[in-house]
Amino acid sequence: MSWRKPRERRLFRPESRHRLALALIWVTPALWAVNYIIARSAPGVVEPYALALGRWATAGVLLTLFARSELWRERHAILSVWYQYVTLGFLGMLVCGAWVYLGAKTTVAMNIALIYSASPVLIALGAVFWLGERFRARQVLGVVVALAGVVHVVVKGQWMALTQVQWVAGDGWIVLAMVSWALYALLQKMWPSSLSATARLAAICMGGVAVLLPCAVWELTLPTTPAWTWKATWLVLTAALVPGLVAYWIYGWSQKILGASRVAVTLYLGPLYAAVAAWGVLNEPLGWHHLVGAGLILPGVFLVTRTETAP
Repeated sequence: MSWRKPRERRLFRPESRHRLALALIWVTPALWAVNYIIARSAPGVVEPYALALGRWATAGVLLTLFARSELWRERHAILSVWYQYVTLGFLGMLVCGAWVYLGAKTTVAMNIALIYSASPVLIALGAVFWLGERFRARQVLGVVVALAGVVHVVVKGQWMALTQVQWVAGDGWIVLAMVSWALYALLQKMWPSSLSATARLAAICMGGVAVLLPCAVWELTLPTTPAWTWKATWLVLTAALVPGLVAYWIYGWSQKILGASRVAVTLYLGPLYAAVAAWGVLNEPLGWHHLVGAGLILPGVFLVTRTETAP
């Protein structure tokens, strides 16, 4: 069995973790793009707070099973900062969960993707002013180029259409969710934890379930709440596993290694991935504006995330 130890040491060297984190952050927006499809499919099938509660309760149970030993061993440390997990659960799972589903009742998936793509700007500014992270001129250029690609995708290459954007109530819910996501990302860095990524996300899920449960119970009293169906169960399970458990775990683990601002900028890929998902799942056509947008978004993300080389 001694052969395992050198392999494990190589796998978990800092440079190996760094390379893996850089690769995985390109996957996270694709996983979150699934949530846009779920959000647009949920109205009339399952209510927003019930969907968010089912999503994070399911993910929380799985995470707790995986990290049960660590959670029990660190229970006193977790309880001593319980307010942190409740706050993170409120921001990351109630606001960024249920309120996105509320917004999706009246706005389209591409608007959700566009608004969310602005959160890296807030995270980058917060990381510089609150966390003392360095943000180089190259990274600023990457943000600008990527943002230009996002806007190009959303306005279908017709930049004059920016003056004709029609905002609806759902856009307001998504704006609040976008701001909440920036706070969620920054607070995770401001409140360092000795817990592993799995155990920490499990504890955050517990805080999220605590704040979502009363809202979901209130939802049950509404006369417009639909009866539970197999489709509702499918939406909850998909949301729990793909844009929930896997995406959040990757995001939190990568942020520990790469920093808040560098991980956040990959959210610019959201509109591009959302367009591909709409094409593949909803049969919506892809246009040249998507290809031009990709030609801006991908290099922009690369400029922000690439490792500095020695002179």
